[in-house]
Amino acid sequence: MKNTFHFDRRQFVAAAASILAPLARAQFNTPLAQIHKIIPSSGEAIPAIGMGSWLTFDVGADSAARAQRVQVLRSFFELGGALIDSSPMYGSSQSVIGHALGQLKPRTLFTADKLWVRGGVNGPAQINESARHWGVSQFDLLQVHNLVSWRAHIDTLFQMKAEGCLRYVGVTSYAGLRYGEIERIMENHPLDFIQITYNLADREAERRLLPLALEKGVAVIANRPFRESALIDAVMRRPLPDHAAEINAANWAQYLLKFIVSHPALTVAIPATRRVDHMRENMGALTGPLPDAAFRRRMIAAFEDA
Repeated sequence: MKNTFHFDRRQFVAAAASILAPLARAQFNTPLAQIHKIIPSSGEAIPAIGMGSWLTFDVGADSAARAQRVQVLRSFFELGGALIDSSPMYGSSQSVIGHALGQLKPRTLFTADKLWVRGGVNGPAQINESARHWGVSQFDLLQVHNLVSWRAHIDTLFQMKAEGCLRYVGVTSYAGLRYGEIERIMENHPLDFIQITYNLADREAERRLLPLALEKGVAVIANRPFRESALIDAVMRRPLPDHAAEINAANWAQYLLKFIVSHPALTVAIPATRRVDHMRENMGALTGPLPDAAFRRRMIAAFEDA
């Protein structure tokens, strides 16, 4: 009698990801050298370093600051970036991003925004307003920001996805807040993405959320990879470990980002910056080898012992 194995779509794609992602990094002298991760629910591969916009793109109508953000985004796209994350909570960030996109007209763009309003009846209007700020007809990913009125909004988002008006649905939190509730949502709803805090200093998601994301085939976005620069400021007082060269990490930003995106459950890290030189440092984490499990333990030990 033959053994028969049954896989649903998410299980199949999640299993395939572990095979396809290394292949995408196999030849370092081609565009495939850039590190891409697989979105389990679709099989789509996206660059493992994205861009956040909290604080850094909230510059209002300041023309000089807007011009600077155009250059930051230009570098992001030139160096292989795709996913940009924002929110109605982030002041003028959405419109500043839209201004930059209108000038740059990137060929590769993954739009990720959020719902941040109480009451399900207010959700569609906020989505339309966000799309207007961005200058897009629809988003790739919409997330319920910090689970605000998530029960009311989640049905709206899944309906949009069913109608072909949205590609992916997610929820967000940060700094360990309401992670238990995110687990319950993952157990009961077919989410495509979750967005949580994960970095060398904040690893509580490893206990339950990240294993559950692997089990359920849910992509993971890591926010606050540098704790709004506080983590960078702390480690910059230390020399970069010698073993950083083994993963082609030329600076602390790349070291910290490679730790994050090397976790099997992680899909994208979204550092935020207002500077072109920092963007170039961040995007450097998209090339070269990623640490394996043993190397990750060395990184944790080096960080905790310093």
